[in-house]
Amino acid sequence: MTVGHPTDGLVPEEITAVRAVLDRAGLLGPTVRFAQQLLLEPDKAALAGWRPGDPIERRISSVLLDTATGRSVDAVVALPAGTVESRTEMPTGTAPYGQPPYLFEEYERVEAIVKADPQWRDAMARRGFADDVLDLAFCAPLAPGHFGREDESGRRCIRSLTFLRDHPEDSPWAHPVEGLVVTIDLTSGEVLRVVDERIVDVPAEGGNYDAASVGPARTTLKPIEITQPEGPSFIVNGSEVRWENWSLRVGFSMREGLVLNGIGFDDGTGTRSVLHRASVPEMVVPYGDTTETRYWISYFDAGEYHLGKNANSLALGCDCVGLIHYFDAHVAGDDGLPVTIEQAVCMHEEDYGILWKHTEPGRRSESRRSRRLVISYFATIGNYDYGFFWYFYLDGTIQFEAKATGIVFCGAEEPGTEHPHSAEIAPGLFAPVHQHLFCARLDVAIDGDANYVDEIDLVRIPTGPENPHGNAFTYRATRITEPGGRSADNLVGRTWHIGSAERTNRLGKATEYQLIPQGTPTLLAADDAPVAARAAFATRHLWVTGYGPDETFPAGIAVNQHAGGAGLPAFAAEDRPVDGADIVVWHVFGPTHVPRPEDWPIMPVDYSGFLLKPYGFLDRNPALDLPDGTRHR
Repeated sequence: MTVGHPTDGLVPEEITAVRAVLDRAGLLGPTVRFAQQLLLEPDKAALAGWRPGDPIERRISSVLLDTATGRSVDAVVALPAGTVESRTEMPTGTAPYGQPPYLFEEYERVEAIVKADPQWRDAMARRGFADDVLDLAFCAPLAPGHFGREDESGRRCIRSLTFLRDHPEDSPWAHPVEGLVVTIDLTSGEVLRVVDERIVDVPAEGGNYDAASVGPARTTLKPIEITQPEGPSFIVNGSEVRWENWSLRVGFSMREGLVLNGIGFDDGTGTRSVLHRASVPEMVVPYGDTTETRYWISYFDAGEYHLGKNANSLALGCDCVGLIHYFDAHVAGDDGLPVTIEQAVCMHEEDYGILWKHTEPGRRSESRRSRRLVISYFATIGNYDYGFFWYFYLDGTIQFEAKATGIVFCGAEEPGTEHPHSAEIAPGLFAPVHQHLFCARLDVAIDGDANYVDEIDLVRIPTGPENPHGNAFTYRATRITEPGGRSADNLVGRTWHIGSAERTNRLGKATEYQLIPQGTPTLLAADDAPVAARAAFATRHLWVTGYGPDETFPAGIAVNQHAGGAGLPAFAAEDRPVDGADIVVWHVFGPTHVPRPEDWPIMPVDYSGFLLKPYGFLDRNPALDLPDGTRHR
C-alpha cells in the first residue's frame, strides 16, 4: 500500500517502518508502548508546490510511554529517510503536567488492579455482594481530570467506578455501584485511594436493548429502497474525491478521526479553495454532578482516549445506506504495529428534498431536488457513540453534524428522589446533567490564505429619522482584528463571515463563506472550576487564531491530567495577525443534556453542528443547471 499524497492518512507500511526506525534507535523495549502516533502536517508552502509524481516526505510523531517508569518521549521519524529527527521527553512530572492518552491494554489492567484491592472488596462486601458477583463486575477506566491533588499530580493516574452484571452478556450501565471510587497509579499499579461515600441500593432493572431482550420487532414498516442504477456520481482516486463541483481529500488520524484536506469548489472558471483542512480534533464531556462519585468527570474523548483509534468498522444497511464507498483507516496499536480499521469512513450520496422551486401564475412550476455528499465515521468511547458527518451540497454549502447516541452514564439514588443535578430515568437510576462540547478546527482558505473574519449582527433601529415608520432594521459588521474568542448571540442572529482579503466577486465585494452557529450553551461550569482551565476552548463559540503549524488540538497536546491553560488561550496569546492573514477558525458546539426516560436504555441520536454557506463567494446560484427530474419520468 502506497501513499498518494502528502496529506493522506498513515498506511500500514509507514507504521511498520516507524516502529523499525525507533527500534534501531534504541527507543523501544519490552515495557515501551505507543501511546499516540500522528502524521505531522506538511509545510503549507511545500504542499502548495507538490505535484503528482514528486517524492512524498513524511514526518511522524510517536509518543512512547514506558509503562514501567511512566517516562514519555515524543519521537519524530522522517520517512522515507528512516531517521529519528527529534526526541523530546514530555514534562509529565512538572507543572502544568499532562499525560499521554490511555492505552487499550490499560483498560484491562485497571479492572485487574481494582478487583485485587482489599479495600474495594471490603466495600463491595459491605454492600452484600459475594465473590461470584465480583467476578461479573465491570470496573470502568475513567480519566481523573486535574484537581491539584499532591498524590496525583505528575503521576499517570486513572479512576474507576464499578458496575454490575447479572450475567456475562448483561449491560453493566444499568447497575451502578453508587459512592465507590477507586484511584490508581497506572505506573506502579498502586491503588492510591478508595472513596466509599455512601451505600445506595443498586438498581435492579436491566438495561439490555438487543433484539433478544426487547422482543419481536414491529412488522408495520414497509421497505424503503435506495437505488442508483447508473452508479454514484462521485469519483474516487486514492484519497481524492470529486463530486459535482466539489473536490477534496479524505484523511484519518488516530486522535482526530476523519480529516478532510484541500476542499475546493469549481465555479466554472476552475477550482477555488475553501478549506485547507477540516476536522473535529477535540470534544469535552463535563458533568454537572456534585457527588464524590462524579464531580471530577470531564472526559476529553480525543486527547484522553483517541477518537480515531476507537472508530467503528461500518456496516452496509445499518450505518450507511445506498451505494457506499468505504475508506479503511490505519493506526498504531499499543505495540506500535499497524491496526487496520476496515470500512472506518463511509461515503455516499443522499437525496435532500427541494433545493429550489418557484411557480409563476399561469406557467409551469420549476423545481429542482437537492442532493448531498455524505462523508462520515463513528467512534465509541465507553458508554457513548459519536457520529461525525460532513455534508457537501450542490449549492456550495458545507454542513457538519455530530450525532450523539449510546448509553447515558448513570448513578443510583433512592427511587423518587428529587436531585438538582441528575434526573431519574428508570427506577433508582439517575443520569447526571452534562454537556457534549465539540470543537471543529477549520483551517480556512477562502480563495487563498489571506482571510479575515467579520462578526455580523442584526440591529434594531428605534423609530425616528432613520426609521420613520418603525419597520426598518439593518445589520452591522465588526471586523475581528485580534486573536481570541467570541460568543454566539441568537437574539441578534449572530453569524461570522470568513472572507478573502484579495478576491472580489462581480459586485466588487469580497468573496466570503458564512459560518452559521446553533448558539447552544458553551461550558456551564464556573469560571474558576478546574475543567474551565483545562477546557478553556469550550468557553466561547468561536476562536480566531493565526495559523501555527503545530497548533492542531484546542486543549493542547497533552490533555490527560493537564492542569490547564494550554491550547486555544495559548494560541491566541501568540498574537499572530488575523486580519487578512493565514488564519484558523475554531468553532465550539454541542448539546447540553438533561437526560429523560426516553434516553433509556439506549439514547436516540441527538444532533448538533453548524453550517458554512457561500456568501458572495459565487456570483449567482450555482445549481441552476440541475436536471428537471419531472421531465425524465
